[in-house]
Amino acid sequence: MTTMIKTAARANTNTLAIAFTALLGFGIMVMAGHLQAATLHDAAHDTRHATGFPCH
Repeated sequence: MTTMIKTAARANTNTLAIAFTALLGFGIMVMAGHLQAATLHDAAHDTRHATGFPCH
């Protein structure tokens, strides 16, 4: 009985992680599909400068 409860809890955690990852991926696809290319470029460009990576 105890083993069955632990297995169910683990499956529930995996389901939550999969659902979160799918939602995050879907959100990224929607944003990338609806934003203009210049907006995406500027966001990536500013992020690279803010984290200290050269981009030119």
